[in-house]
Amino acid sequence: MSVPSLISQATTEHIAPAERIHYWEDYNRRALVGLSCTSYSEQGLLARQTNIELGGLRLADIAGNAHAIERSPQTVRSAPKDSVFATLLLKGEAVFLHENGCLAATAGELLVYDTRRPYLFGFSSSMRQILVDVPHDLFPQAGVEGGLPGPMLFGRGTAREGALVAALSSLLGGLAAARGGPPDPADGEGALLGLLRRLAEERTGGRSGSDAYRSQLIVAEDYIDRHLHDPCLGAVQVAGVMGISVRHLGRIFESTGTSPARHIVERRLVRAHQELTGPGARETRIADVAHRWGFSSQAHFARLFRSRFGLTPSEAREATACG
Repeated sequence: MSVPSLISQATTEHIAPAERIHYWEDYNRRALVGLSCTSYSEQGLLARQTNIELGGLRLADIAGNAHAIERSPQTVRSAPKDSVFATLLLKGEAVFLHENGCLAATAGELLVYDTRRPYLFGFSSSMRQILVDVPHDLFPQAGVEGGLPGPMLFGRGTAREGALVAALSSLLGGLAAARGGPPDPADGEGALLGLLRRLAEERTGGRSGSDAYRSQLIVAEDYIDRHLHDPCLGAVQVAGVMGISVRHLGRIFESTGTSPARHIVERRLVRAHQELTGPGARETRIADVAHRWGFSSQAHFARLFRSRFGLTPSEAREATACG
């Protein structure tokens, strides 16, 4: 049974403002991961961290004011770390820059990324996060065979994904609060890995396939979901971001029974349908919905919508209003 136990704690509160950055970088290098830190606050960096051991995993409960941390290519080489981090943002907003783009996270969302690859994590206001440090030799138990293909953001894809992230948040909050207390009847390590596995399965639909193709499919679908509003989104753009050919992208999607182009249209139609049948649908202009989800022509959008759902956008909105 995995019982949370305290490893170490640190705070910059009683450190001279001019020395806080150096203190924080040194503590993180020893306790968590090598990084550099920047603070633009007049107060300097105000941050605290609690590190907890949970079987083969480690948890870090981190809070602070606005700041940025960076794990540059030089740091990756000089301070190697062989882990995957699953970071649940509990407070604030964050931007995660990586070699292939940028992810924006808000409170309640989970970001999963590889410490062997460079990144910059910036927090625009006061923040709190709970980070799960998963060694690479344990990560396959979280459901992504062959390693993490790239940073992934969880929490807004589907209702089930949101429910799984909420369950993970509840579990992490309980584990963090239980440090030093009586053993929890549940296996915390196994429960965490199980939830991460279920999130990975939710993202891939439980589809089988080669590890390489499955990993690339996760990246492609995640990129598509985050750029549905872009009317220029297409196979060429997705393949270019991933550094592969359009033909190879098509092979990746073969296991889903569809093509990249049809997948993009399907995801746009689903999002538009959710908006037209959700709260406030009566005040929603169909032209705005079409534009928001990347359709350049309202007439084309209406034809595709009716073919997919058996109702025109207006009929779908009115049915919701009448119900």
